[in-house]
Amino acid sequence: MSTMPAHYTIPDTPRAVRYHATGKPGEVLKYETLPDDAREPAAGEALVLMEMVVVHPSDLGMIGGTYGRLRPLPAVAGREGVGRVARLGAGVTTLKPGDRVRMPEDSGAWREAIVARADDLMPVPADIPAEQIAMAFINPPTAWLLLHEFVNLQPGDWVIQNASNSAVGECVIQMARTLGLRTANLVRSPEKHGANLRALGADLVVADDDKALKTVLAQMGGAAPRLALNSIGGMSAITLTRALGKNGQLVTFGGMTGDAIRFPTREFIFKNVALRGFWMDRWARSAPPEILRAVFEAVYACLRDGTLKMAVDSVHPLAGYAGALARAGAYGRNGKVLLRGPAATA
Repeated sequence: MSTMPAHYTIPDTPRAVRYHATGKPGEVLKYETLPDDAREPAAGEALVLMEMVVVHPSDLGMIGGTYGRLRPLPAVAGREGVGRVARLGAGVTTLKPGDRVRMPEDSGAWREAIVARADDLMPVPADIPAEQIAMAFINPPTAWLLLHEFVNLQPGDWVIQNASNSAVGECVIQMARTLGLRTANLVRSPEKHGANLRALGADLVVADDDKALKTVLAQMGGAAPRLALNSIGGMSAITLTRALGKNGQLVTFGGMTGDAIRFPTREFIFKNVALRGFWMDRWARSAPPEILRAVFEAVYACLRDGTLKMAVDSVHPLAGYAGALARAGAYGRNGKVLLRGPAATA
């Protein structure tokens, strides 16, 4: 069996953030000891120490029982993050101690350590900062696919989106810029978010209110978007639909407000607008492995060359998960909240 790198300390009694019933995170989450997480890996297995994981709204939805796919209980929370290989069982040749891998999503990522089948672990680059690569598996691929899967966009084309200051929205802006696309971005407070979004590459930043349609159409100078990206619903989705040109597509990948989407009939009839839905979880589980790898490699390239950088609000120890959750839900947060594990200081 391979020995662990000297600078990694494996906890004798590793802990995890776990829930035994769905409900409000503050009521159901427990910081529990899971001794089996630090057992010696058997043949074909690897012991992974958590390096950095992310707090997402979808994590809270899964804990609360409202997400589209729930885990058997009890379950460890969290979906996204990276770790480092600390020990290997016999016969493992695809990994070595110190390699960075994606934390297994289905097992839950908010844990100090995990023993997993080596063949199930996805190696990820070690030359990208942990805070950035930990966030590389959900929001950036979502943005990449939204820009590539639905409309054959060409340089100079317009894309319009709401919730543009969200993590996906900021990724869309940066990736669109590298593709030569122009973005019209609706936000609740242009005064607060406009400067940052323009620095990321946004062409237009407009208040998402009852004047948004008139304002954005005037500023686009007669051009019409071919793609609209909706993660809010309600009146905001109607604005996006009405802004689309002929044969445009509106893709819904979230519903932040929970408001029903009522689309104007004339857009369907006279502009042949199409409505689509996208769920990264579903796409990733059905995509051929080579296609999935290609999307991740495209994301890694953007992170590596600096054309994509995701905002980090704060980093908390795993034991401080309650404070991290409070910060994740706080007004004025700027970027994602992360949790760090035993491999983060290695």
